[in-house]
Amino acid sequence: MQRNLLLERIRADQEWDVIVIGGGATGLGTAVDAVTRGYKTLLLEAYDFAKGTSSRSTKLVHGGVRYLAQGNIMLVYEALQERGRLLRNAPHLTKVLPFVVPSYSWWSEGFYGAGLTLYSLMAGTLGIGFTKLIGRKKAVELVPTLEPHGLQAAIVYYDGQFDDARLAISLMRTLLDQGGTALNYMAVTGLHKKNDKVRGVFVRDSETGEKMTLLAKAVINCTGVFADDIRKFDEPTTELLLSPSQGIHIVLDKSFLPGDHAIMIPKTDDGRVLFAIPWHDRVIVGTTDTPVENVELEPRPLHEEVTFVLKHAARYLTKDPTTEDVLSVYVGLRPLVKHSNESATAKLSREHTLDVSASGLITIIGGKWTTYRHMAEDAVDKAIKVANLPKAACVTKTLHLHGFTTTPEREPFRVYGTDVDNLRQVLAEQPEWNMPLHPKLPYLKGEVVWSARYELARTIEDVLSRRLRALLLDAQASIEAAPRVAELLANELGFDKYWQTKQISQYTELARGYLLTAPIPAQVMSTV
Repeated sequence: MQRNLLLERIRADQEWDVIVIGGGATGLGTAVDAVTRGYKTLLLEAYDFAKGTSSRSTKLVHGGVRYLAQGNIMLVYEALQERGRLLRNAPHLTKVLPFVVPSYSWWSEGFYGAGLTLYSLMAGTLGIGFTKLIGRKKAVELVPTLEPHGLQAAIVYYDGQFDDARLAISLMRTLLDQGGTALNYMAVTGLHKKNDKVRGVFVRDSETGEKMTLLAKAVINCTGVFADDIRKFDEPTTELLLSPSQGIHIVLDKSFLPGDHAIMIPKTDDGRVLFAIPWHDRVIVGTTDTPVENVELEPRPLHEEVTFVLKHAARYLTKDPTTEDVLSVYVGLRPLVKHSNESATAKLSREHTLDVSASGLITIIGGKWTTYRHMAEDAVDKAIKVANLPKAACVTKTLHLHGFTTTPEREPFRVYGTDVDNLRQVLAEQPEWNMPLHPKLPYLKGEVVWSARYELARTIEDVLSRRLRALLLDAQASIEAAPRVAELLANELGFDKYWQTKQISQYTELARGYLLTAPIPAQVMSTV
């Protein structure tokens, strides 16, 4: 559906049952839940769908091994159930991923083996593989670049993997398929109230500057790390609910981790879990946990964080990565719920929290991608009570997401699911569109056209960061591809040369923030 048609729809509707603010994992999930219960639903996103942390995760659908170690059994159980549901509902965007946990001490085999066995058992009928102990030789066979010095044995367990931004786009299209409405670049600038109750939102179209007042019976704030900003529209002096932290990931060439097994290090120097994961023919290594005071739309990695990840990667890999090997570095912000007696963000729970203000604004914070569906169910259940909506049961536990197929294409077309035949028709429209976008990227030029025509992509960044994953796979290659993307988008969407020039400049500046352009100073490295 084209953006102008969606704009006509919101201008015509006098009142919505549910307006969802925020187009990340939680917002998209909440909107899908609401519309599939029969409520007239509108989702508004100030930038692009999954612009924030929802496109910058560790790419895992998992129960949370470290939460098991912390004794948070119910959180892990819930996440494992949701992991199983997501693997069943979106097989074109998810898959089972085997992990190797190396053991370099006599006690770790039994300790971690027992914990990971419990982890696999807790999934019950939604389990995806059973934990097993393997010898040193087998471990190196599965992960040829695993550091062999001191290696005694290893544990193999199974978790889920997905493409986060592509799942967000699938959710957006599921919402549209079900009769809902979603608009990116539509910023909520305030809350409309009547008799001291929230009855809608004030919005501004970021592309045209058009302002509108949109009415709703229920307004749900799903803006993640920016949730407190929306809450301040309602109550300027409200107490903050969030204690955000950031985590970074570095992206390396596949040669650093050949094969199809990931590595999990259960305890790093700062007490976190570290992953090295194959993803789209690259390797993702992370993450960190650094408290942040200022929430930014484009957070940047700290030198200390980059050094920490490189240092630990070198410790467990025979091929030691350097800053020059990093193809991209990306940063995500965690919307952790604040607790007055807890200062370390690494110890804060990923459980979600619902808050309802005196005026009826519903805010949901916390959680993670894996549990987005359950969070959405809770949010809509709350909206039914707050807004006195007609009761309707949640149906998303078994809802197949847009593109669902049990026989997806091979990479890189796998993420399109059942859309792949229509995509091929677009690719055939012009001979050039079936040509590679860039020699170092696994994408075709026609996929840019598809993104604009069917996935509401509006900018170079929308395409290269979230419809295609070029920014994460190779930031420099994505910069080099930007001019061609601008031209393709302009032709499809009707933009002029000035727009193209401005877009190329903006994207280049943004993408440079994903590059490590200089070695990390020695004095910084020595402090980690």
